[in-house]
Amino acid sequence: MLGVIKAEIQRLQAAAGYSWAGLKAAYKDEAAFRLEVLLSLFLVPLAFVVGGSVAEQGLLVAVWALVLIAELLNSAVEAAIDRISTDRHELSGRAKDMGSAAVFIAMVNAAVVWLVILVG
Repeated sequence: MLGVIKAEIQRLQAAAGYSWAGLKAAYKDEAAFRLEVLLSLFLVPLAFVVGGSVAEQGLLVAVWALVLIAELLNSAVEAAIDRISTDRHELSGRAKDMGSAAVFIAMVNAAVVWLVILVG
């Protein structure tokens, strides 16, 4: 039993290491992600100031976290496509555009939620 627990802890440590490496790579190589991280330094504390309840504060932080998640997934799609080929291809362009659209929708969603909470 102890061996299983030790193996699971090692697996989780490795997974956390891969996640940290992914965050570092995104911050280093993706200007949009850097900008969103910098905005996070402003928006997350602001969420605790303008949110009227704990639920609103959590929602404000969560919708912004979705923007970061969408940006990471978009960057992953772009990196995978660029790894396969840098040649222009309709499907590659479509996949990259869809990833970008996901980030856009996440940002619009965040803006709407922030506006509703700020105005309401």
